[in-house]
Amino acid sequence: MKILIIGGGNMGLTYAQSFLRAHISTPEHMMILEKSPEKAAELAKKNIGTVYGAPEECLNEADLIILAVKPQDCEVLFKTLRPLVNEQQVFLSIMAGVKITTIAEALGAPKIIRAMPNLPAQVGMGMTAFTSSDDVTRIELVMVQNLINTTGKSVYVDKESSIDAATAISGSGPAYVYYFMDAMIQAALRMGFSESESELLVKQTFRGAVDLYNKSDITCQEWIKKVSSKGGTTEAAMRSFVESEVHKDIIEGANAALNRAVELGQKK
Repeated sequence: MKILIIGGGNMGLTYAQSFLRAHISTPEHMMILEKSPEKAAELAKKNIGTVYGAPEECLNEADLIILAVKPQDCEVLFKTLRPLVNEQQVFLSIMAGVKITTIAEALGAPKIIRAMPNLPAQVGMGMTAFTSSDDVTRIELVMVQNLINTTGKSVYVDKESSIDAATAISGSGPAYVYYFMDAMIQAALRMGFSESESELLVKQTFRGAVDLYNKSDITCQEWIKKVSSKGGTTEAAMRSFVESEVHKDIIEGANAALNRAVELGQKK
């Protein structure tokens, strides 16, 4: 199977390197289309596949085409690609907000998979939600999921609207975690710890808490009860969070992200 990645930015490069690292593909079967000559030259040095500057040079050779470009660039890209597309090619899009029907109609291609990865895919710890058009076969879907899983874990969703919801949870989610971590680091600094000590305390606390959660069947609420002694320090912190409605604010923030994802999709 020959793979063409359109867009040599962070996510395009992450996919190429992950596929090769997992031995699912080889440099001989990997192609990257990058319009920037400077970026193309840098990619060519990495031995991750053949780098091209124009779709006429590579599109007809690809079995799977990954659209890893900015959503605002899609209209111009689609017009360039359409005359070169054949109906047996599978397109995997990670463009936020661009719907399957939009891609299929613009390209004249029936086999479309839409996915929403997140930033930790860069270190093999990503979370990707994906869905597909009816024309994608089960074998093709499994093939693409195997590729996606080289960057972490994935979940198939039946409804395309769930991609917008995944954008709000796992797509934007790392920023929520960093926001909470930053607040804890700032608190540690105010308590007298140095910057390096503050970062170590917070990073290891998050790493340990998530690892402990992953290795058990206990819910978050049950873990909170285990850590909170009656009349103790954790209980005091949790009481403050409840009074400030932090839990509610996080849910409202995620819903704001969902509403924005829906808006972006409607504009496309």
